[in-house]
Amino acid sequence: MPGLSRFHLDTSAPHSRRPCHQWLGSWASLQKTVVILCLLLSSTSLSPTHAQTKIPLETVKLWADTFGRDLYDTVTKYSGSLLLQKKYKDVESSLRIKEVDGLELVRKFSEDMETMLRRKVEAVKNLVEAAEEADLNHEFNESLVFNYYNSVLINERDENGNYVELGAEFVLESNAHFSNLMVNTSISSVQLPTNVYNKDPDILNGVYMSEALNTVFVENFQRDPTLTWQYFGSSTGFFRIYPGIKWTPDENGVIAFDCRNRGWYIQAATSPKDIVIVVDTSGSMKGLRMTIAKHTISTILDTLGENDFVNIIAYSDYIHYIEPCFKGILVQADRDNREHFKQLVDELMVKGVGVVNQALTEAFQILKQFQEARQGSLCNQAIMLITDGAVEDYEPVFEKYNWPDRKVRVFTYLIGREVTFADRMKWIACNNKGYYTQISTLADAQENVMEYLHVLSRPMVINHDHDITWTEAYMDSKLFTSQAQSLMLLTTVAMPVFSKKNETRSHGILLGVVGSDVALRELMKLAPRYKLGVHGYAFLNTNNGYILSHPDLRPLYRDGKKLKPKPNYNSVDLSEVEWEDRAETLRTAMINGETGSLSMDVKVPLDKGKRVLFLTNDYFFTDISDTPFSLGVVLSRGHGEYILLGNTTVEEGLHDLLHPDLTLASDWIYCITDIDPDHRKLSQLEAIVRFLTGEDPDLECDEELVREVLLDAVVTAPMEAYWTAMALNTSDESEQVVDMAFLGTRAGLLRSSLFVGSEKVSDKKFLTPEDEASIFTMDHFPLWYRQAAEHPAGSFVFNLRSAEAPESPGQPMVVTASTAVAVTVDKKTAIAAAVGVQMRLEFLQRTFWAATRQCGTVEGPCPESCQDSHLDCFVIDNNGFILISERSQEMGRFLGEVDGALMTQLLSMGVFSQVTMYDYQAMCKPSNHHHSAARPLVSPISALLTATRWLVNELLLLLLEWSAWGSWRADSKAEAKAVFHQSHKHKKQDMLQPCDTQYPVFVHQTAIQETNGAIECGACQKIFVMQQIPSSNLLLLVTDPTCDCSIFPLILQEATEVKYNASVKCDRMRSQKLRRRPDSCHAFHPEENAQDCGGTSDLSASLPMLLLPLCAWVLPPQLLR
Repeated sequence: MPGLSRFHLDTSAPHSRRPCHQWLGSWASLQKTVVILCLLLSSTSLSPTHAQTKIPLETVKLWADTFGRDLYDTVTKYSGSLLLQKKYKDVESSLRIKEVDGLELVRKFSEDMETMLRRKVEAVKNLVEAAEEADLNHEFNESLVFNYYNSVLINERDENGNYVELGAEFVLESNAHFSNLMVNTSISSVQLPTNVYNKDPDILNGVYMSEALNTVFVENFQRDPTLTWQYFGSSTGFFRIYPGIKWTPDENGVIAFDCRNRGWYIQAATSPKDIVIVVDTSGSMKGLRMTIAKHTISTILDTLGENDFVNIIAYSDYIHYIEPCFKGILVQADRDNREHFKQLVDELMVKGVGVVNQALTEAFQILKQFQEARQGSLCNQAIMLITDGAVEDYEPVFEKYNWPDRKVRVFTYLIGREVTFADRMKWIACNNKGYYTQISTLADAQENVMEYLHVLSRPMVINHDHDITWTEAYMDSKLFTSQAQSLMLLTTVAMPVFSKKNETRSHGILLGVVGSDVALRELMKLAPRYKLGVHGYAFLNTNNGYILSHPDLRPLYRDGKKLKPKPNYNSVDLSEVEWEDRAETLRTAMINGETGSLSMDVKVPLDKGKRVLFLTNDYFFTDISDTPFSLGVVLSRGHGEYILLGNTTVEEGLHDLLHPDLTLASDWIYCITDIDPDHRKLSQLEAIVRFLTGEDPDLECDEELVREVLLDAVVTAPMEAYWTAMALNTSDESEQVVDMAFLGTRAGLLRSSLFVGSEKVSDKKFLTPEDEASIFTMDHFPLWYRQAAEHPAGSFVFNLRSAEAPESPGQPMVVTASTAVAVTVDKKTAIAAAVGVQMRLEFLQRTFWAATRQCGTVEGPCPESCQDSHLDCFVIDNNGFILISERSQEMGRFLGEVDGALMTQLLSMGVFSQVTMYDYQAMCKPSNHHHSAARPLVSPISALLTATRWLVNELLLLLLEWSAWGSWRADSKAEAKAVFHQSHKHKKQDMLQPCDTQYPVFVHQTAIQETNGAIECGACQKIFVMQQIPSSNLLLLVTDPTCDCSIFPLILQEATEVKYNASVKCDRMRSQKLRRRPDSCHAFHPEENAQDCGGTSDLSASLPMLLLPLCAWVLPPQLLR
């Protein structure tokens, strides 16, 4: 469910990335255990002759029965549930119930997905062929002058009203297929990051050559209208995107997006790799050099993906792993580990003398051990040496570990402007099939780090191996900065583009990468929701075991009013969502691409984790051919295994479909309306009508689903007349009991009818897209439907809802009541529909207080009443939440938060059970996120220095933007500006971090329908009686409030972070989970030109370079340690 994770009861031994609670003892839990043991010894069943105030058991039962009967009569009357059951019973003879074949279903879904994805691959192949042919026919022209549509400059005018250079008129129109963005579907546009000069000869020649792609873009889109963005990312830095779009700089005026940094580009350009980064932290690296070195490491980490492995070793006169836990191993370069490394790199300190040979030896040994153990990527291996060049005694290390085969490439990065040691650094790279670069400024890092990717791509380019790459799930929210774009999960299919020119063959020139996005939501539409039952779902995972799509994946978290992607949203492991797979049988089979099935008992959280369903699920799985993905389909045992089929005439069905109270699930695909532009404006209901009347023969519809909808429309049609009559009969103001009645069917059909004016409806969001939990979506059936399906036939499920957001106290509260309608044919039972009402809480209260004035055979005034001062009455639901209390502030709260003694006793007697749930996708505030929050107050000098730094920052930015100084490169300006702004933002950044949490959910044990007892509270006893309210999920609790039981702790239903000790945390981080490696590897080629191994960088002076010593003082101190 969106906004909710899967949790689990901790009954198993721990494994990687799961809590190890046997180490997690707490004094508080020990205290609670002692209290409960004391209760078990001291609490006794009440006898009618108890010395204290008695609560007559018969009276409480009478109250519960009377309230239950009145409630049942009201909700059946207004919902029409008995009529709906009768209508389905009437057509039972014409219905059939088919058992779903899960394996057949998952294979069918997989084939459909494979067909869809194959079309995307064909489109990308067309682009590759066109790009390589265009390059073959293009001769480089150093003096080429060429105007193109620059995405940033299009439609921009100067002060005279004329279009700026590269900014001609570019027609843009809103397009629903592209998230309603303003686009041009007849031509592409070209984006460049700020640090790439838009008239550089390499850029102009590349853009001119790639103009040939425009025709192919359009033809691809016409051939397959489901295609979304198509693009070509050039190795020189420009990005050609179709359809053409206007690109907006960020708030600092910077275009930071560089296609060469994106996962799809890097994965397509290189094979998987094992990387050991070796960084010099000796005293000579102090100041700006260390700042540049840290930025270089961070840039290298950004080029790694989940198929790569990495570690970082720092050296001075001794070596140390920057993460001691990772000593002697490589770890997967997923987002979690990359971010962890970045934090540790930020804390590096400089001291001592640099001794490189020990560090190189350690790096070679790690790579050798992993290769021999068949761990890591089993493909490319490389060492990244980052130093200011003062290295000695390195040659014997290469002789021992890398020569003559040179299986490990060594890339060297000379930090700073000093060139004394440049020859040594270049020698190391050139004699180990690597590449040498010098990084003198922060702005140099990006371009120079990218060179290693071109070297690693050479064998693949020389072979002309066009491997197809599929990325992990990602949200490309940076793609269209400042534009309204929904944060949807995507995967990209990408292929490399090579130079086919014979004269450059040995150089293995990579021209770039072409790609196309696939919205995972569109892919999952091929697993129709109606075929999976009330609780069923489909999911996808990658070869690394990470979730690609799953209804319980929660990639976003709320930061104030904004939704932001979680840092680890695309490295959530299957075992963290399908946690019941304790032996990882499901995970192993799916990663290995097997086809099969298994069953598991599961606990499914509902209603934002307040409730839980206990189900037995059958899992069916298979791979999707020619992709690294596997598909799983889940069906729940019982009614989830069956699908209800029926038939009716088109004429009758059409008539009943056109009722104004009827809607269909807007996310479900009854008919395909998102391809043909003429169909996009149609609702699903309008499309069905056109399909059935033959008005639009081009419409494609799911005939099985349309048949089900027609049947449901016919069977449920009498409900409209019933509800209308009810509304007329209860029009009197004084009898406004129910706001609305509603029903939903397994085909996504929804009917509702108001009994009050729309302006008087208490909860206006209910049954609207604003309240996703109350409607049919791609991921789930409505909450009221799911709960009703798991309750006994004829029993209503009551839920208390706040009419507005729960954080807005004082808002009116409403109650929903729903029940399922089941159909049985040939001893098979399927859920056909659920029906219910929404009523005001005030009515429920009035009914309850009236019921508790009953006293059976006693004549005259009742001796006992819930409104007496010596009795306290609660109506709670089966999860312990209070619906009715004499104190309005208690309604909606958990009983344990109001009366800890009573909840503790109910738990100890087994009336309620506690289920501990876990969330592996939580976000928590770190306990100590600042070394000393009071530090600026302690030292006035510190405050003065901070202010001075800020002033100098602003001065430097002013100078950088002052074009009269003139002769520096744009990339230096952009990078410096971005770094300075980042230093200001550092303190404001959100402190929430990914974590694991646990919290309890409480469930009534239905076998115990009545009980009573006394709670020893020191000097007095608290007496209570509990009685099940018939035909509902509600319980009546009557207690004696005169006894003070505040010595009992409250029981809170709140999440607490799971803390791991250092040893457990390290074991989890080191663990190497099963994964499937990509099929292809291109590590070396005999024709490779290894002497193309780098040179010196541009040494021309510029103002930013002159200012950098001053920047070293201005930048945050933590970057300069």
